[in-house]
Amino acid sequence: MADRNTEFELQGVNHLALVCQDMARTVDFYSNLLGMPLVKTIDLPGGGQHFFFDMGNGNLMAFFWFPDGPEAAPGIASAGALPGRGDISSAVGSMNHVAIDVPLDQIESYVERLRAKGVECSDVVNHDDSENGVSREMHDGVFVRSVYFQDPDGILLEFAAWTRALTPADVRHAPATASVSRSFDHV
Repeated sequence: MADRNTEFELQGVNHLALVCQDMARTVDFYSNLLGMPLVKTIDLPGGGQHFFFDMGNGNLMAFFWFPDGPEAAPGIASAGALPGRGDISSAVGSMNHVAIDVPLDQIESYVERLRAKGVECSDVVNHDDSENGVSREMHDGVFVRSVYFQDPDGILLEFAAWTRALTPADVRHAPATASVSRSFDHV
């Protein structure tokens, strides 16, 4: 990345904490299907659990399970569909998706492996700076390749692989204000 933080010595993601409906099903998906080792488990005072999975490179993904937690709200608290298959917008303050870094040379084989395990997933998406933001073909303007799928609770996951280093030239859009409303269905 081009710039360095001069305010705080941040070292990346420690963990991302999400909420699941069934911890046993979540452990099965993340540990058995995706191969993430379960590295820490906590029973919460008053009920519930908090479990941590190793995503690699010192990054953890964690899940809470609350015995009386509210039901899922796709399209509000999370993306309602896979990119390219429907509206992926979600509410302000929600968690839209989790992108997990994977090796560039493995992205196609990971799609095959996910599908072989019965996971519905997108085709490989080539993200570029074109008007549509994606390309069917790989070319020099593609900056990341990814595949999208959902966990058993509908959490949108992405296996993402950078194709090149980002530079200051990649920061060229002015931030939108609340008065500008746009719908994105191709992330």
